[in-house]
Amino acid sequence: MKSKRKKRPFSIGRYLTAKVPGSSTLDFHAGQAIFRQGGAADAVYYIGRGTVELTTVSKAGKEAVVGILNAGDFFGEGCLVGKRKHMTTAKALSSTSLVVLKRKEMIRVLREEHALSDRFTLHILKRRSRLEQDLIDQLFNSIEKRLARALLRLARYGNDGQPEKSIPKISRKTLAKMIGTNHDRVNMFMDKFQKLGYIDYNGGIQIHPSLLRVVLLD
Repeated sequence: MKSKRKKRPFSIGRYLTAKVPGSSTLDFHAGQAIFRQGGAADAVYYIGRGTVELTTVSKAGKEAVVGILNAGDFFGEGCLVGKRKHMTTAKALSSTSLVVLKRKEMIRVLREEHALSDRFTLHILKRRSRLEQDLIDQLFNSIEKRLARALLRLARYGNDGQPEKSIPKISRKTLAKMIGTNHDRVNMFMDKFQKLGYIDYNGGIQIHPSLLRVVLLD
């Protein structure tokens, strides 16, 4: 009796690179811009490897970090709902590999490949939930708690799978923009976290589970 071959789990990255005509893979080094605010928005990006920072600048010149994305995340999806220009600037924070799909091709694939459209929908819902959590965080939580939560999120605590033990080294200026404070306050709490053994530095930033105490503390 012939044994049934196990069906390989659906892989977004493998599907996009092998099955979608016109998709392309682009590599970026740390610090390199992927696209800039105000540039033409005509493609969706999928992170196969690396970390991407999304920032925006107001008319008054104030810059804010609106997202730090990791492998498995999409970005640039605004073009699917008619946005012709990027509302943010995307920059690689580490060595990063992206799969790029033009708008028309992404729309076609979402219609035809249900496994992909299900995962993309889940991504959108998670992004919306995260934005709501960030707003609540800004309104009600202390700077210390906001910083701890940002570090845990970068280490993928609360995501599917195991959290990362170490995250790419991120500047304290960027952390300050993420949580809506200044560089000095971030310095103070990062030093405090290190002294308490919640984080360490070894190339990147090592995040220990004990950092959760700050978030769970009333």
